[in-house]
Amino acid sequence: MLYSYVITRDYGFAPNPFHGVCTLATCKPVIRRIAKTGDWIIGTGSAEYRQTGRLICSMRVSESMTFDDYWADPRFRAKRPDLTGSNMQAFGDNIYNRDEAGQWVQLDSHHSRPGGEINPENVADDTQTNRVLIATEFSYFGAEAPLIPAAFRGDGSANICAHRGHRSNFAPGLVEAFLDWLNQQPSGCVGRPDRWP
Repeated sequence: MLYSYVITRDYGFAPNPFHGVCTLATCKPVIRRIAKTGDWIIGTGSAEYRQTGRLICSMRVSESMTFDDYWADPRFRAKRPDLTGSNMQAFGDNIYNRDEAGQWVQLDSHHSRPGGEINPENVADDTQTNRVLIATEFSYFGAEAPLIPAAFRGDGSANICAHRGHRSNFAPGLVEAFLDWLNQQPSGCVGRPDRWP
C-alpha cells in the first residue's frame, strides 16, 4: 500500500529525516493509524511554496510504536527537540510522553506555543493516534525535491500526488511504476528542509 499526502510546510519536523531514520510522529493521525509495516508513505510539495508535484520525502514503514515507547527508546533520544541547538535539533519530533497521572507532556518544540507553553490543539491532533511510524528505508529531498515525472501526475487515480488529506487509491500499476522510479532516486537525507532559513 502507498499513502500520499501534501507536506504543507517543510521544516524537517513531520516527517523528521534526521539521525539515520525517518519518523512520522506528529500530524497525519489517519496515516499513522492505518499504515502497516512495509507500506510506503510519500509527502509531496505544496502549492503555497511552489512545490506542487515535487517529492519531498518517501519512507517505507519498518516499525511503529507508541509515543511513550518512542520517548523511552535510546535510539530516538537525539530526536528530542532542543530549541537552543541547531535547526536539526530544534525540529526534533520526539515531543510526547505521559506523566505519572497519564496526562500528555509536550516538550517545548515546533508544535508548542512560544515560550514552551503547551499547545492543546496540537496535543489533541497529534495524540489522537498514539503511534509513531519509523522507516530505515527512506529518501528525504527537502528543498532539493525532484519533480515527479508527468506519467505519475495525471488526472484522478492516475495522479500519485494528494491534494487534501491523503490518497491511497491509485490506478492499476501506477504504484508499482512509481516505486520503480523511486528506487532510482538517491536514498537517505539528501537535502535540507525547504523552510529552514
